[in-house]
Amino acid sequence: MRHEGVRIHAVGQKGRGVHRRITDAVLAAAPGDRVLVAPGRYAESVVLPRGVTLAAEHGPGSVLLSAPPGAPALAVDGPDCAVHGLVVEAATSGEPAVSVAPHAGLAMTDCVVRGGRLEVRGAAADQAAHERGLVPGAAVLLRGCRVEGAAQAGLYLSGGAAVRLEDVTIGGIDGTGIVLSGTARLDAVRLRLDGTTGSAIRLRGTARLKLAESVLHRTGRSGLLLEDGSHASADDTRIDAPGEAGVHVTGSAQADLVDCRITGSAASGLVVRDKGRLVARGCAVVAPSANGLLVADSAGAELTDCRIDRCGFSSLHLAGTATATLTDCRVRGGSEHGVHLTGESRVNLSDCRIADVTMNGVSVTEQAAATLAGVHITGGENGVRVASAAGSTVVNCTVSGVSRTGVEVAEGAGATVEGTRVTRTGAAGIVVDAKSEVRVDGGSVEDCGGCGVVVWTGARPSFTGLRVERPAKNGFFLAQGAGGVFASCDVVRSGFPALHVGAGADPVFRGCRTHDCADVVGLDDGAAPVFEDCSFGETAVPLPTTPAAPPAVDAKRPEEDVPEESLADLLGELDRLVGLERVKRDVGSLVKLMQTVRRREDAGLPAPPLSRHLVFAGNPGTGKTTVARLYGRLLKALNLLRVGHLVEVDRSDLVGEYVGHTGPKTAAAFTRALGGVLFIDEAYSLVPLGGGTDFGLEAVATLVKLMEDHRDDVVVIAAGYPADMGRFIASNPGLSSRFTRTLLFEDYDAQELVSIVEHQAREHRYELTPAARDALTALFAAMPRDAGFGNGRYARQTFQEMTERQAQRVAELDDPTSTDLVTLDVRDLPGS
Repeated sequence: MRHEGVRIHAVGQKGRGVHRRITDAVLAAAPGDRVLVAPGRYAESVVLPRGVTLAAEHGPGSVLLSAPPGAPALAVDGPDCAVHGLVVEAATSGEPAVSVAPHAGLAMTDCVVRGGRLEVRGAAADQAAHERGLVPGAAVLLRGCRVEGAAQAGLYLSGGAAVRLEDVTIGGIDGTGIVLSGTARLDAVRLRLDGTTGSAIRLRGTARLKLAESVLHRTGRSGLLLEDGSHASADDTRIDAPGEAGVHVTGSAQADLVDCRITGSAASGLVVRDKGRLVARGCAVVAPSANGLLVADSAGAELTDCRIDRCGFSSLHLAGTATATLTDCRVRGGSEHGVHLTGESRVNLSDCRIADVTMNGVSVTEQAAATLAGVHITGGENGVRVASAAGSTVVNCTVSGVSRTGVEVAEGAGATVEGTRVTRTGAAGIVVDAKSEVRVDGGSVEDCGGCGVVVWTGARPSFTGLRVERPAKNGFFLAQGAGGVFASCDVVRSGFPALHVGAGADPVFRGCRTHDCADVVGLDDGAAPVFEDCSFGETAVPLPTTPAAPPAVDAKRPEEDVPEESLADLLGELDRLVGLERVKRDVGSLVKLMQTVRRREDAGLPAPPLSRHLVFAGNPGTGKTTVARLYGRLLKALNLLRVGHLVEVDRSDLVGEYVGHTGPKTAAAFTRALGGVLFIDEAYSLVPLGGGTDFGLEAVATLVKLMEDHRDDVVVIAAGYPADMGRFIASNPGLSSRFTRTLLFEDYDAQELVSIVEHQAREHRYELTPAARDALTALFAAMPRDAGFGNGRYARQTFQEMTERQAQRVAELDDPTSTDLVTLDVRDLPGS
């Protein structure tokens, strides 16, 4: 039978003039002929030796070609073959359902490949041609097809195979979604790969991949895994919830990413190792469990206009001799550092923004080095901390709103800071530690909570043209035995003397000026500063010396004119906290006890012995800091504390790095807390495990003495894991007599975590559906309560992720209603 010049061969399981088997029709067909198959199940292995078209007569899904054991359902041996609308099924999941031989050609449209892989083998001769760029277009084309239920791999390309995928779905693979080896090439557009136990796409050898407008979802391992000398480019592609890295580049492979988004990876979002290379432009990495970008060994990465949000570890981590260049990138949130360098790694950041990370904006350690130009850092602990002698550079940057120091150069490290502005720090603006090599040229330090510049014992930096405005304490604080040259520097309106020079310090101040300062110079006994052409107010010589200001370099002590708060309102605020019923009862009992103490004192009666110091024992995220802050305000309302503010510290705030450093650091932190509450987080870290000695025990001894000296003017709360706090209390007899009461903060149960999410939702004007509330309860109930569980912090992170998923969902609606904009439903839960 002929139709429009094409010879038709009919296949059916009954009827006259038709072939009973597809194989018989194919054998009878000449190149260019068409084989039409009637609906039904055909148990045979079909071989296409020449350019024949095989099609389902009644459309996609009506014909099932089922392979016998040991053979593929469809074997393509000839060029220019085509298959339309068939379901092709393997005998077992570990065998190929479709096999394409070297030099063969196949176009499949609207087909389903089920229960086995689609295998394309390229000829060995193709490899050399591929290297010379002589390979023609794709030998295999899949359009509108689905591959499902295979083992080991869904699509396997080897040798010099060349394949193009258009609107193809691959899912339910017990193994890797797509494997490319040899010099295979794959060009895929609008690919959706959903559900693999291995990686989504794995490249080996010198394979090449081009990926566009695609989605790789819920992979057991990496989204893209590049090995050997392979190369992959991805454009406008999403990688969601991979079981390991979103993109993992090893060997000498290279990945080029444009406008891609990697979300919720169980490991790092982007990983580059060995000699691999990654180039990314306009990409986003959101909420990875580990780093946003990890570059190790001698690998390299180049990111432009990229965004990295809410990482479980440092947003960028470099190790070994790795290098990275980031231009116009944004880093936001994260549990550790914004950028963390180790080994001999190098990073170059230009016009980047780092905001609200938990620890340091940029941390440089070991022999690493960073070059920062036009970088804006806001929030976190320290803006830039350099602990490497390799020589880092900070040029025309801004650091603002950090809780501790703007720029810190640790002992023995080296850095150059030019034209950089540091503003609104909780502690000092710039800290120069002992034996460091530091040069500061221009720039400013403004509105810092401690001293503008702190120079520790033995440091001899060079400062030129720095302007320090409105520091809460000294403009420049030079510790005992410090030195250096300070030229053309200005100090404006300092809270303490503009310049403090410790005993034995011999700095040179050349052409410096002060304006509207509380005092000009404070000198310790034995200080030997040199002043050349300086102008202090109306005079050209130093004013008489004044008592030295304390070397406090940490967070700003609050003003003492705190507004009055009523006891009833504060107790109501405590009662509204989610959960913590046992803690609420204990705090309420303490308040009643202290009310009685206050009434006895007001009546002229002696007060009974009472220790207000507390141990808060509980896991992270159980509200210890929140209750500590309320406790201070309650004591202020009872007139048992002057201010009632909270000063939160940890080991790094109390313990120095060398002999003689710890006592002043601990005293400075304690002084900031006078009139309020000193909250020591992870207090057990001050006591070494297994005994022994370190500077932490010196901090404990200093604390005990200060608690005795200021017993009526400060409350100390030691917090940490329940199992470790006993070790802390037992480390010093003075602690056990002062910490006589422990408040136990229990983990939140599932309902309480849901209540925290609902509270967040109300604050931000969202509403949870009943189904979402039930699913959220189940999610929290199933969450393992291991050491990494974050309690309330995890609940808040879950709410944030729900709002982001909801935003993505609503953005796809043509005309969202006001209800759509505020509703959080089951689809917005993590992992849904």
